[in-house]
This record gives sequence, structure tokens and C-alpha cells, in this order.
Amino acid sequence: MKRISVLGAMLALLLVSACGKKEQQAPQAQGPMPFPVETVKRQDATIYQEYTANLEGQQNVEIRPKVTGFIEKIYVDEGQNVKKGQLLFRLETQTISQDAAAAKAAVNAAQVEVDRLKPLVERNIISNVQLETAKAKLAQAKASYSSIAANVGYGTIKSPVNGVVGSLPYREGSLVSTTSQQPLTTVSDSKIMRAYFTMNEKQLLDFTRNFEGQTLHEKLKNTPEVTLLLVDGSEYEIKGKLTAVSGLVDPKTGTTEFRAEFPNPDGVLRSGSSGVVRLPIQKQEAILVPQNAVMDMQGKKLIYVVDKENKVATRVIETSNNTQKEYIVKSGLEPGEVIVTAGATKLKDGQQIAPQEGGDDAPQQVQQEAKGEAAPKATDEAKGAETGEAQPENNTQQEK
Repeated sequence: MKRISVLGAMLALLLVSACGKKEQQAPQAQGPMPFPVETVKRQDATIYQEYTANLEGQQNVEIRPKVTGFIEKIYVDEGQNVKKGQLLFRLETQTISQDAAAAKAAVNAAQVEVDRLKPLVERNIISNVQLETAKAKLAQAKASYSSIAANVGYGTIKSPVNGVVGSLPYREGSLVSTTSQQPLTTVSDSKIMRAYFTMNEKQLLDFTRNFEGQTLHEKLKNTPEVTLLLVDGSEYEIKGKLTAVSGLVDPKTGTTEFRAEFPNPDGVLRSGSSGVVRLPIQKQEAILVPQNAVMDMQGKKLIYVVDKENKVATRVIETSNNTQKEYIVKSGLEPGEVIVTAGATKLKDGQQIAPQEGGDDAPQQVQQEAKGEAAPKATDEAKGAETGEAQPENNTQQEK
């Protein structure tokens, strides 16, 4: 009898324990999941169109020799700031100097001949034709000397502008001439930097529609200031202005060249470098949706729209441009419609949700749940629930 009672007690304990576990494992009924939503409306927006640009100084002057000769002296170094008229190079002109001396002697001889013939003509000993011929030879000798003397002066090379010296491909002793492929150097006036970029035909058409003016140059005057993104992704601190545009479309590339100018007082920008010109464009009464709300699928942009029963359905939308955080919707949405702004990958057509107005300003917990992120630490209510689940074990121990 004792054995039967013990077995009965053990069976009773097992049944109680199994029932407790089933109660713990039984899933609680869940209602619709909360998702942040936003009501579509029209509003003003600023979009940025970006164009890759090449930077050049306001003046990039190639320094080339006008005569053939050996580089005798280099007076500057790469990257050095120079003034207009400052001495840059001196070429060896000994041979040219000798030619100049010979030409000077020819001038003197021709002058002697003219002086000798003048009194003879005055006394009618010889005809005036001989004197005129001698004067012509004198003029020719003077012209030849002037040309050779100028070549001597070309051996001294000075900077034609204020600017910064570029690379120096030649060294002292190198032979250079007017046919040399590389210039002696380049002097760049970089106080004003010019950013050159191109627009294709479609972009040019959008440009002409976005800004007022009868001609392209009039439209340039009505464009806002532009910014420049440097190669490290930072934004240049001084804004620039569009100043020129080519009047023709290049038939080979289908593009038109634009020029923007940026002040460069501290020499941060360097000629030959690159950057990105950002042109701001104002859009009036545009429909904006957060980029996080849009899904890309097979080349189409999809968004979830919420109906009056809080059920969601996908909608194909067409976008034209985008701001830094939003898309501008061209078609597919109308003002007053409600869209899901986060967690779209967790949804499916026909699913019912608990809308939470506020978009990005919705409570953090709602956004985390919509995105499938881990919930915050348990609240006091959850802790109480955990305590209640531990209670049956204590009761079982007491029964034991």
C-alpha cells in the first residue's frame, strides 16, 4: 500500500509539473505590430545635383623657351609663389650673342657706306639710286640685328603672371628649344580657382527649366551659390558661383561645359586636382518620402501604403530626384495617403498593423520593433511576469 501511495504522489507531481510547463509555453495572443507611419503632404524641398569637376587656376600659363639653348640657371623651386616679372630661368646664349655682335658690325658697315655715298650724290658724282640701295641695306642690317638681339633677351625668362610654380621637368644643363614637348614649368594664378564640369543634354534641359532667363548666361546669374566637395569628402568652406557656360553641345560627347569659380585665399585648392560641384535646386510643393521607407526591387521603387483598416499594400512609385534623406515622388502617391516609414522588409501585403504617427519622430521602441531590433531591457511589468513564472516551482517544492 505504501508503494502505491508513493507512486501516486509522484504521478501527481509529474502531472502538475507538466501542466505548469504547458502554461508557460502557451503563446500569448498578439495584436497587430506597431509601425511608424506618415501622412503624405506637399512641401518645399532643396535637392542637390552633383557634377565631377576638374580644378584649374584662374590663369595657368605654360612657360616655354623662345630660343634653343642650355638651361644655365634655375631661380625658382616647385610650389614657390612668384610675382609677375620675377626671374625664373636663364638660358645659355653665347652663340646668339656672337651672332648679335656680327649683326651689329654689319649695321655699322652699312651705315659707313650710306655716309660715304651722301656727299657724292650731293655733288652729282653718282646717281641717287646707289644711295637709296645703300640705305635699304642699312635698314635690312638693323632689322637683322634687332631680331638677333631679341633672341639674346629671350634667354632670360621671367614670370608673366603672379602665381605658383608647378613641376620642373628640366634641370640645369638640359637642352631646351621651342619644339620641346614639355614646358619649362607652369605658373598658376590660384587666387581664384575654376572648377570645370559638364552636363549632358538631359541635365542641360533640366537646368534651363529650373532657372529663369532668356539665355543660358542670364540663367547663370539667377543660379544660387554652389558648394565644392573635396576629394576627402569634406565641403570646401567658401561657396562659389557659376560664371560661364559653353554655348554649344559637343557632338562627340553630347555634353556642355560649365565653369564655377571659388575664392582661394589660403591656397587650399590646387590646380590640377578634382572635386564635386553641388548645385542646389529649389522644388516647390513636392511630395517627399523618407528613403528608409522605399524598397528597390527589380529596378522598381516600392512603398507600403496603409488603408483605412490599417492594412498595408505595396505601391510602385516613380521618383525624380532626392534630397539627403528623402526621395521626391514624381508619381504613385497623392497627398493625404499614409505610408509606412520604417520596417518595410517585415511587412507583406494585406497585413494589419498598429500605425504610429510621427515617422522618424515615432517612439524609439516602435521603430526598433518595426526594424526587428532587440527590445530594451525588461520593464517592471515584464519583471513581475518573470516572477510569476517562477512561482509554480516554489509551490511544487512546498508540495514536495
